[in-house]
Amino acid sequence: MKAMIIKQLGSSHVFQLTEKVKPVLKPGHMLVEVKASSVNPLDIMLRSSDTPWSANLPEILHGDVAGIVSEVADDVTSLKVGDEVYGCAGGIAGIDGALAEFMLVDADLMALKPKSLTMKQAAALPLVSITAWEALCHKLKVKQGDKVLIHGATGGVGHVAIQLAKHLGAEVTATSTPRNMKLAASIGADNLVDIKAQSVADYVEQYTNGVGFDAIFDPVAGDNIQLSFEAARFNGAVATTLPIDNVLQVALKSLSFHSVLMLIPLVEGINRQSHGEILTQIAELVDAGIIEPLLDDSDFTIWQVAEAHARLESGVVVGKIALRV
Repeated sequence: MKAMIIKQLGSSHVFQLTEKVKPVLKPGHMLVEVKASSVNPLDIMLRSSDTPWSANLPEILHGDVAGIVSEVADDVTSLKVGDEVYGCAGGIAGIDGALAEFMLVDADLMALKPKSLTMKQAAALPLVSITAWEALCHKLKVKQGDKVLIHGATGGVGHVAIQLAKHLGAEVTATSTPRNMKLAASIGADNLVDIKAQSVADYVEQYTNGVGFDAIFDPVAGDNIQLSFEAARFNGAVATTLPIDNVLQVALKSLSFHSVLMLIPLVEGINRQSHGEILTQIAELVDAGIIEPLLDDSDFTIWQVAEAHARLESGVVVGKIALRV
């Protein structure tokens, strides 16, 4: 089968097109004919720099996949040959990813893709929707009436989180850069903040009467996490997806602070079925018109993954870059 592989870390030019042996089916797994994948910041990190997962990095990257089941192990009963599926199931921890014609996947990590989406649209969702779900439902436990702040309205994780938080009954405030404000307004947040024009104190006063937000999801992190702590109410909750250094405000405001790492089931083999279950629920929300993926205005195949990575690194991307076969 054709595959895009890497032999070393580096720029987007390290990808090579090659022929590899088609994966061999094993218990608990399925062979998926890849129809689409998508690019996440994680894929950039794994390709370009040392990470905690570099020691066992597979040659074939990218976890997000959408495709058609071509073979199923005898012990797999949840899905069958011919099913159209999606999931985040490789590209890390020694497990080859989706940049190939076929991908061997653990069936527990997969689900039937939303019927209303194309393969390309479906491939944009797994990593970001699982991340949003784990943050809002498992960690922050967002409920009806909560005042929730979500950073990065038009980002891969942010745009899904806004739609999910609205479904959970929250009053959602989202932040955006000036150039993306018009698009951000279409995603469905109750309130929208221009991060260049409004201070934290301004929007906390405007949207929470100065009290602060009940829950904040910050997939941007970096310097922005301190703004999240500032915007939270006393005894509020903050979740992020990236490491941070200074947690003084967490202590001073008695915040509940949560780290969200959706990779744990995939990398550690712990509770993998939870991801298939989340994706099943996400598919239902998509088909009900509650969640809609936001795709970048680009058109790459998986064989053009180098160009797709370069585009994501350019900083001009809105939503997710999805790759077709």
